[in-house]
Amino acid sequence: LERRARISLTGMRKIIAERLAESLGPIPHFYLNIEIDADPLMRLRAELKSAGEEDDATKITVNDFILKSTVMAAMREPKVNASFDEDAIVQYGDINLGFAVALEEGLVTPVIRAAQNKSLREISAAVKDLAHRARNKRMKPEEFQGGTLTVSNLGSYGIDYFSAVINPPQAIILSIGAIVRQAVVNEAGAIVPGHRMKIGMSCDHRVVDG
Repeated sequence: LERRARISLTGMRKIIAERLAESLGPIPHFYLNIEIDADPLMRLRAELKSAGEEDDATKITVNDFILKSTVMAAMREPKVNASFDEDAIVQYGDINLGFAVALEEGLVTPVIRAAQNKSLREISAAVKDLAHRARNKRMKPEEFQGGTLTVSNLGSYGIDYFSAVINPPQAIILSIGAIVRQAVVNEAGAIVPGHRMKIGMSCDHRVVDG
């Protein structure tokens, strides 16, 4: 059975929900944006490549690291792994991680179920399997359903930054931009080459406060 907790709204939460919905539509979005140092990620990825132990079928991609990191962050902040349900906020016991896959006819979001129980390599294998079957129209309907949060990565398309639209009934979606090599200022105050990546989070204001 799926684990979840139903938390009744306080009077304040009811008022916040009603007013924001009236102001901004069915899901009142707000957006958080951050630029991070991607050098540690790139170094780790390079170490894996230089080890020479991976082939195309088993290699860990940058996106795999991002998905695993998203799961770890959601475990630390379980309030984002939730949805709004009229008079309550539903917090989910499992992190069912959706990830956007581009098809010619549009976007689909396969779901990695109970991702908090999966290792980096297990997440990587699940992504490869689900994305391959999605592109070949061999997925079961339930494999698109039940996501509790979603990651949309457009970095491979050269997109530096974007704001994603929440996938109802989820409360957040992450938008991942390209890793860009550029000059940065290090802790010593010197200008050095580095890697930067912009991450956006779109949030349902009824669940996650601005």
